[in-house]
Amino acid sequence: MELSVFNRKGEDTGRKITLNESVFGIEPNDHAIYLDVKQHLANCRQGTHKSKERSEMSGSTKKLGRQKGGGGARRGDINSPVLVGGARVFGPKPRDYHFKLNKKVKQLARRSALAYKLKNNEIIVVEDFTFETPKTKEFITMVKDLNVVNKKLLVVFPETNKNVYLSARNVQKAQVQTVSALNTYRVLNTNCLVVTESAIEAINNF
Repeated sequence: MELSVFNRKGEDTGRKITLNESVFGIEPNDHAIYLDVKQHLANCRQGTHKSKERSEMSGSTKKLGRQKGGGGARRGDINSPVLVGGARVFGPKPRDYHFKLNKKVKQLARRSALAYKLKNNEIIVVEDFTFETPKTKEFITMVKDLNVVNKKLLVVFPETNKNVYLSARNVQKAQVQTVSALNTYRVLNTNCLVVTESAIEAINNF
């Protein structure tokens, strides 16, 4: 399994890079992907939601009407959930949404996401590059040359590349990150993966 290597200008270099079959060539497991994405989104939640319960409301505790014979609900005091402005029944409380997922399941999910990207021809391999200084103009030129304009883009490097990161920071729909930070959600939440040669070699060991 091989992919052509392009340079920053979108020109084919004539070289090819080999992809690891056990990473990019597996049969995708949808359930593993679902679990990994679910965990990622759950771990992003703050869980600080809170609404006041009846005992926490400020207001008189005097019973508004008699228990029977009123023709309506036995609502008690003014903080009753039955009344407008009253407390909420079984409202949200602060909680932790984190849950555990086995490493092998996460690994399978990540490989499945990469396999889907390869099947859909959404991976572009470029030779290793960098910018001398942070230049948004240079990054936009590269995006145009690679013919990925107006696509949600994820550029993957083996290690942190500060100049490229700063160049892409103000470009809409573009993100730059390292191989170590690559996860299932980020792979799926993009229309095109632009991966450097060195990054492919690191991903082959996933």
